[in-house]
Amino acid sequence: MKENKKVNLMARNMWAKKSNEDGKQLWLPLMAHLIDAENTIGWLLNHWLSEGTKSWFVEGVGDEDELRKLVKFLGITHDIGKATPAFQTIPSYNGDKELDNELIDKLVQSKFIDLDQISLSFPRKSPHAMAGEAILEDLGVPESIGSIIGGHHGDAGENVPYNQINDYRANYYQYDKDPRSDSSVPEVCKMWRNVQKEIFEYGLSRAGYQSVKDIPNVNQSRAVVLEGLLITADWFASSEFLGNDRSKKLFPLISLDKNFDDIDFQARFENAIETWNIGENWEPKKVSLEEDPYRKRWGFNARPVQRVITETIDQANDPGMVIIEAPMGLGKTEISLVATEQLAYATKRSGLFWGLPTQATSNAMFNRVLSWLETLAKDQNENFPFKLLHGKAQFNSDYENLPNASNIEDTGAVVVNDWFSGKKSTLANFTVGTIDMLLLMALKQKHLFLRHLGFNNKVVVIDEVHAYDAYMSQYLYMAIEWLGAYRVPMVILSATLPKEKRQELIASYYRGKYGKSIGVGGDWTKSQAYPLLTVLDGTEVKQVSNFAGHSDQKPVTLEVERINLEDEELVQSILSEIAGGGVAGVIVNTVKRAQALAELVDKEDVELIVLHSAFLAPERTQIEKYLQSKIGKDVQRPKKMVVIGTQVLEQSLDIDFDVLYTDISPMDLLLQRAGRLHRHAIKRPDKFKDPKLYVMGIESMGNYGSGNEAIYEKYLLMKTDYYLNDQINLPKDISNLVQAVYDKENDPEVEGLEEARDEFETHLADSETKAQAFRLKRPSKRNNLHGWLGNSHSKVDDQKAQAAVRDIKETLEVILIQEKKDHTFLIDGRPIEKCSDKEIAEQIIRLPAAIYYDVDKIINDLETSTRKYFPRWESSKWLKGELAVKLDENFNATINQKWNLNYSPKFGLKLTKEESNE
Repeated sequence: MKENKKVNLMARNMWAKKSNEDGKQLWLPLMAHLIDAENTIGWLLNHWLSEGTKSWFVEGVGDEDELRKLVKFLGITHDIGKATPAFQTIPSYNGDKELDNELIDKLVQSKFIDLDQISLSFPRKSPHAMAGEAILEDLGVPESIGSIIGGHHGDAGENVPYNQINDYRANYYQYDKDPRSDSSVPEVCKMWRNVQKEIFEYGLSRAGYQSVKDIPNVNQSRAVVLEGLLITADWFASSEFLGNDRSKKLFPLISLDKNFDDIDFQARFENAIETWNIGENWEPKKVSLEEDPYRKRWGFNARPVQRVITETIDQANDPGMVIIEAPMGLGKTEISLVATEQLAYATKRSGLFWGLPTQATSNAMFNRVLSWLETLAKDQNENFPFKLLHGKAQFNSDYENLPNASNIEDTGAVVVNDWFSGKKSTLANFTVGTIDMLLLMALKQKHLFLRHLGFNNKVVVIDEVHAYDAYMSQYLYMAIEWLGAYRVPMVILSATLPKEKRQELIASYYRGKYGKSIGVGGDWTKSQAYPLLTVLDGTEVKQVSNFAGHSDQKPVTLEVERINLEDEELVQSILSEIAGGGVAGVIVNTVKRAQALAELVDKEDVELIVLHSAFLAPERTQIEKYLQSKIGKDVQRPKKMVVIGTQVLEQSLDIDFDVLYTDISPMDLLLQRAGRLHRHAIKRPDKFKDPKLYVMGIESMGNYGSGNEAIYEKYLLMKTDYYLNDQINLPKDISNLVQAVYDKENDPEVEGLEEARDEFETHLADSETKAQAFRLKRPSKRNNLHGWLGNSHSKVDDQKAQAAVRDIKETLEVILIQEKKDHTFLIDGRPIEKCSDKEIAEQIIRLPAAIYYDVDKIINDLETSTRKYFPRWESSKWLKGELAVKLDENFNATINQKWNLNYSPKFGLKLTKEESNE
């Protein structure tokens, strides 16, 4: 399809991209790139954007035809700022002056006289995105639309560029003259002005507008998503090849002897889309309640509570947020996947994001969602792209074994598309990952528009919402507010949710969707029923709390005993408890304590498993799989076993203890840990017919030891201590106990509690204040994007950004290598020279937090030693930038002459401080 009849010669000779590859000079005409971007953004609108998102857009612009016009206009004009002397005279990145001169000469021959002679004073003051906004707004385009053009490289800046053209006229017109108001200026100034108007009018015509007055204003939230759509289209239209495979062409440059007239734009675009191959959108079907959806998906009949919840969601007219509070082991994952299908159908969404607290829980959920997604892909006979979103996803073997979208011809499969990487990761339709990926939606950061666009298409599921602390919750609530503004449906899961948090979750979504606060004082704010379903249906909050006759979960009475023993006595008590057989779980609050207890148990004749965060990633995965195989569901259990771990044991691992010992923790987490006790209906040793929970670390009311109080707020520990009875009836007591601890109106008269509460509330206030520094503001009624990312974390990498939303110090990860007899090995004994770079990169571990006060010196020392011993790493895509710590034959190392490290496959990484010689 030729475009030359409608494009002026002057515009056709302007360049958008130029390059010298292997001595071959290449370029792409500006108008060619604009047409590529217009075709691409139109395709994204028609074939990728969910119908629900499009419907939301239509509410703001009038109808689908108006939306199509606006999107096309953005695509065809987004780089109009390149039609300026400031851009056309930019030197090539590789310093190819001959190429620069050839392209300038094309313009000189097009009567842009003396362009080869000019020297602009301040060309960098008018970057092409800002220049594009200035030009379009000068021609009458609304500021909301102009700011999208100005922000298409990731940030629209603080202010509307009102004086940009007047202050830097030469950047726009070659000389410091104004052809807009002075007819006596040099002809070339008029030519620059004319070519900008011609591109603009060409854009109006291509879009279907009769006049600039036809272009609508949009509110801020719609501008954000339109910006994300434009950035995606621009990045795709700027991709010459698919990844690093130069045989897979997308939008390649053309040789310098070719021009605009030589391009067949339709064939070029069709080839790019076919090569891109991101699969088709999911077209969710209505979930039939006549045939049990649980049997259809998983082969078992719906449990009564599952059936009631699914039926209730089916009856919602305008579902926004669904909160499911139910006991551990009730099948909330399956409920949520069915709810995802229901909400996707009701709101016309085409994907899923499932967020969890940790990488380990994300990995566990990945396989469950994968099985569900495979059935959807087969049902629709389409390929669906799936993305695991966390920093170690590349080491997940199940994820790595998924077929690549570009290498599979069959349909009905779950695939990985390499194009969805980096900042584009959340654009994949189906994603499972750590909650950070959602929290980052509320962190001011360059290219944040892409994250907002990606979540728009999806149903968002937040799992184990009780696990997010006060600081993280500030980002969570703001992210939810934006999701409400976009009408994105949500499912929130918790076994133990304080009612105050439930209220804030609902209120945040409501505030985003309706721009005002929800009414307070309704029964839904006070409910302590359990299980409990809460649905925000339009403006109404509905709850189902009466599951009488519908619950098949047998009540269990949990015996609770406080114990306070020295470590040696504790170990002997545990061993005595399982002397006749049984599996004992021990969950403590610090890695150091877990290791100390494990070393004592290891001296005894009993199988010991240790699990915490200080293991190499592959070994931790192996330990988790081993635990599942020994004390998971439907397995042959060992006669005797002791499992010692930290909080990782309380999250998502489907394991079962006969008896459980746990350090004191806030009530919701304590009950979460108790959920691993008698989790499955199995035959047990007679001694463990009734479940028993031993709670450790309570020295006296208000005294829980420095280790426990460093991890958890003393106020919550004191109230947990106060309300923890000798017996807990599950599931009946779960909600009442959690609400008693978190409801300030239930504070008992206990010495020291008021002081602890003041400290707790001060911490909450500090967390909120600290989070606000880089947290996005709530959706605004303003009509442009300027200031949206003010005070942004624009220069931080992903690891630092994730640290920012979790309020943790930037962590230091290293690769452990063992050296013995002048040879180097991986910790598992494999010679390093026989291992792939990926296998070496898997041997990564996070150093303990104690070293971080002098972390800069440690990094410098490790960088120096890594470059010295492993210089090849700098040329490896897997190992570039990684730091190595070399352990000796006994798995020991000294860091910074202060810290001794020892690694054991059984106990993990242990840190001790060198004793001072002073």
